[in-house]
Amino acid sequence: MSVVNVTKENFNEIKNSDKTVLLDFYADWCGPCRMVSPIVDEIAEENPQYLVGKINVDEQPELAQAFGVSSIPMLAVLKDGKMVNQSVGARPKPQILAMLED
Repeated sequence: MSVVNVTKENFNEIKNSDKTVLLDFYADWCGPCRMVSPIVDEIAEENPQYLVGKINVDEQPELAQAFGVSSIPMLAVLKDGKMVNQSVGARPKPQILAMLED
């Protein structure tokens, strides 16, 4: 499954997915975000049981504000429309997968 570009227009559909959702809040100018991005892409490709989305905080400030994003990259895990886990900063793949499995 490929990564979904999340916007305020499609956010409710993503949030209400039956799958566990991983959201990657990022910006193009952010170095650590560029390190996390290929890991998030890999997780999306290898784990079709998850819905993986990326949110550009510069283009979607309302969503960033709704999640209280103050530092990026920020990863958020949603289950049944509610945030159940989050982390700020670059993380290795095993830590990101562990966030999804908790």
